[in-house]
Amino acid sequence: MYFQMKNILLVTAAVTCIGFTACKKSDFSDSYTDPSKVAEATVERQFSGVITSYTWTNTDKGQHGYIVPQYWNYFVIMRSTVLRYVQATGWANDNNQYVPGAASVGDYWKDYFYMLAQYRVLQNIYAKQPAIDQQLSRIYMIAASIFFYDQTQKMIDLYGDIPWSEAGKINENKGDYNASLAKYDDATAIYTKMLDDLKAFSDELNTITVENYVQAKFAIQDLVNKGDVTGWKKYCNSLRLKMLTRVSGAPAFQSRSNTEIAAILSEPAKYPVVEANAANVKINVYQLGSDINAKSFKAGLEGDEGWTSNIAGKAMIDHMNTNGDPRLRAMFEPGASAGGVYNGLDPLLNGGTQTSLINGGTMAIYNRSTLSRNVYFPGIIINAAEVSFLKAEYYLKAGSDALAQAAYETGIQQSVEYYYWLRTLSTDNTAGALTPTNGTEISNYINSAEVKWANASTQEDQLKLIATQKWIHFSVVQPYESWAEIRRLNAPAFSFLPDAGNAQTQPPYRWVYPTNESVYNPDNYAAVKSKDKLTTRIFWDLN
Repeated sequence: MYFQMKNILLVTAAVTCIGFTACKKSDFSDSYTDPSKVAEATVERQFSGVITSYTWTNTDKGQHGYIVPQYWNYFVIMRSTVLRYVQATGWANDNNQYVPGAASVGDYWKDYFYMLAQYRVLQNIYAKQPAIDQQLSRIYMIAASIFFYDQTQKMIDLYGDIPWSEAGKINENKGDYNASLAKYDDATAIYTKMLDDLKAFSDELNTITVENYVQAKFAIQDLVNKGDVTGWKKYCNSLRLKMLTRVSGAPAFQSRSNTEIAAILSEPAKYPVVEANAANVKINVYQLGSDINAKSFKAGLEGDEGWTSNIAGKAMIDHMNTNGDPRLRAMFEPGASAGGVYNGLDPLLNGGTQTSLINGGTMAIYNRSTLSRNVYFPGIIINAAEVSFLKAEYYLKAGSDALAQAAYETGIQQSVEYYYWLRTLSTDNTAGALTPTNGTEISNYINSAEVKWANASTQEDQLKLIATQKWIHFSVVQPYESWAEIRRLNAPAFSFLPDAGNAQTQPPYRWVYPTNESVYNPDNYAAVKSKDKLTTRIFWDLN
């Protein structure tokens, strides 16, 4: 069976030392895999190793998943960081609340470099093949690189410069500790390299030939697109669109961004993107007995017993209430003591007052049946609504107002459809039956006061409309993307209660590096030490 992961998706030559930059020296003997002691490694198996290493939690390896919703990512990492920075959730104000915790930054860093190590093993296996075998297995290398670059983009958007080009080479260096300490690559250089490669991959996917027997194996090993090459084309070009938009304001990328986005959007046959929810790039959950499931999403978003972490924020609830957003009942539930009224927690109240409100049961919570208790919740990678909002921004800045409006309104419709579709996957009915939406309700929302395109009189106001819809759509499902876009666009704008007891009085602009970097990789860390501050902006953040 396709979903019996332990039998089929062998993660070969697993390297466990988080990229060989944040390790104790004693870790390296375990990190180096002696080739003479490793079972036969193949490109297709190691391709799966790259994907699975970042998809779900593997407690045996101390590794956490980031694609399918998992406890560690939500409760330990995002609950106290990105979910707050974008006010996707409400929380009780406390001291030091804008300083990311060591577990947050350290685990995300470690898990990324575990995946990077898997990717390096794949590169090595691929490079050692005869030329004919490289040609036959080329689709695996392209697909793995697209997925890896997607996660790398997120890392840069959190940290800035990272060890990259020389990281993850402990096996290649035959266990040599000193040779494996990696330099930090400039964030702009990494973005440039990835954009160059993704453009090349996009063109190559238009001409690639996948032999039938290779295709049969690829369909089994490919958790993302199930062997659909067109799906990988859409993933590649949608990722390009996202990354080009992300850097579009940076002087070094402005011309390139405009040119390449124009080419993508004007040649859909050559550069297809995700344009409908049916084509969303995601990892589906099929069998709860397999490793791919969202069973720990409940504890992640709602919190461990005694915690309340799925509280709705005031800004989002107020907007949805005021404008009749049909996503409201699909995304949220009224508080148990709220009499059916949706209330969001005010972030400017003091912590004691907020705690009383939370405990009093009058605050809305995220819909448990749609989200946290939906054990079939898929791993969302790229979806149609976010692509439409990216299109809307490009058309707006290019002066094509009608196209911008059409893409903006299409994005809203796709977002509504998307949340109601998510609910259909769920076997949980904690929140009760979900009243369906309809075209009239969606149209009324699109034409409401704070949503209607024509009510925004300037390009700046129109961009704020797009930014607001991105924020609602991303919600708690894609908060890393939400934080990046809010920093880049400086919209929507939020108010936070200043933390008077800490030098970091407001949310940060980036995460700081784990302390292990300065301890175990001191020479390379020294080159970026001056940037290692919560107040340092990522290169594309120019607001």
